[in-house]
Amino acid sequence: MSSRFATLTFERKLQVPVATLWHVWTDPVARQIWAPPAPSVTVEFLEADTRVGGREVSLCKVEGEPDIRVEVGWLHLAGPARSVNYEVVSCDGQTLSAALVSADMVGDADTSTLVVTVQLSSLAQDMEAGYRQGFDAGIGNLAGVAARTMVLERVIKAPVAVVWGAWMNAETLPQWWGPDGFSCRTSRIDLREGGDWVFDMIGPDGTVYPNHHRYARIVPEQRIGYTLHWGENGPKHADAFVTFQEIGGHTRLTLSMVLATVEEYEAAKGFGAVELGLQTLGKLAAFVGGP
Repeated sequence: MSSRFATLTFERKLQVPVATLWHVWTDPVARQIWAPPAPSVTVEFLEADTRVGGREVSLCKVEGEPDIRVEVGWLHLAGPARSVNYEVVSCDGQTLSAALVSADMVGDADTSTLVVTVQLSSLAQDMEAGYRQGFDAGIGNLAGVAARTMVLERVIKAPVAVVWGAWMNAETLPQWWGPDGFSCRTSRIDLREGGDWVFDMIGPDGTVYPNHHRYARIVPEQRIGYTLHWGENGPKHADAFVTFQEIGGHTRLTLSMVLATVEEYEAAKGFGAVELGLQTLGKLAAFVGGP
């Protein structure tokens, strides 16, 4: 069967900083949230390595239908401006399509524009209509996720191994976690995929804030993905992902949180979540001996 070729372009303006857009576009935790093109579709990530040369493998699942396997390979990552990846879609061992996907981002601290170009080769069947529908829906979902995503970043003057060790150690994590003047009281802590940390944050005035972190994905010295809950087994209020990047012997640490709703995001911003989160990263920097 002869291949069918198409070039598709999708453009979206967003009321979010371009740095936030970049994190939502590239991080596996965020991608898993916005990737499903319809409520009937669930996406399960089998692999996720967002580095040049790394790949992402996921299954799109619809009840009663065979799973669709999507393999993404990252070819170029120049944040927060441009990414290029290949994408191969298959089902029951048959390759349905291959595509080259380029994403270009421009913007500032308030707004951004995303332009996605897909060079598509349909193999087993004509995939153009499905790609148009899927990317339209996915980018629409992405805009909604970006609007409730908070990104905190700090460069810490210590190597990644040291910063990672302070975070992923059950003895040291509670010692620095939380804004200035806060302390932690741990009920249980198990820092591994499938594990959790149940603890109270105690404010300077003695107010107790019950917390529960569930760890979903951990890539040593690269990234941590977890969910935040209101108290032990309480409602989820955010998905969080942390990335660790080595830069000249220092660590660029990025903590991103996708709040459950825009209303929760606005409320969190209103009570100073960004400033309090940066204080937490500052305490980590002080703990490892770097400003």
